[in-house]
Amino acid sequence: MDSAVIFDVDGVLLDLTPPEEDAFFLAFARRYGLTGLSRDWDSYRVRNDEHIIAEILSRHGLPADERDAVIADYLAILSDGLGSGALRAKAIAGTAQLIGNLGRARLGIATANLLAAAQLRLQAADLWQPVQALAFGAEGSGHKRETVARAIAKTGLPRNRIVYIGDNLNDVDAGLSNRVHFIGFSEDAGRRERLSAAGAVHLAANHRETQRLISGLLA
Repeated sequence: MDSAVIFDVDGVLLDLTPPEEDAFFLAFARRYGLTGLSRDWDSYRVRNDEHIIAEILSRHGLPADERDAVIADYLAILSDGLGSGALRAKAIAGTAQLIGNLGRARLGIATANLLAAAQLRLQAADLWQPVQALAFGAEGSGHKRETVARAIAKTGLPRNRIVYIGDNLNDVDAGLSNRVHFIGFSEDAGRRERLSAAGAVHLAANHRETQRLISGLLA
């Protein structure tokens, strides 16, 4: 395996559904009665679940060492919801086919989500097994470029043999700053325009295009 493809999760492999988003904030509502928290992930100083939890606690004068308790609550809410069917992990169209067509490339994820949460959701969508050997999340990381750098280091491969696929501006920064091939993916034309304006050269509107771009970049 002389190449690797690293995926962001939300917006690339899975849709983040409103009920799944609610599960994150429900942990704060149940434990502290906090409601009306910002759902704009870019409004937080670091777009990383671990840091967002810490920032919310700090903003509301709550002890920093409560972070692990909030994480445990969130994971329990998510697990219970997925197990009961109240929550459903929804794969982006064509994701399973894309992963199945990537042959001998090493596959992984670099996500701003807690890795344990990403695992629960990907398992529910039958997408965890192909990426589990090269999986990195919010835990112990910071900005997305740091998480992607950890995944790159784990591959041991030259950077020109690695493709990173993301759907946000921080993903563009992560791909370019780490000097790997980057594909900006989104089914939304407006989002693709924003990714292009931020420096993304390769853009895909569906995973057939993603496959074509990967094949060309790693040829």
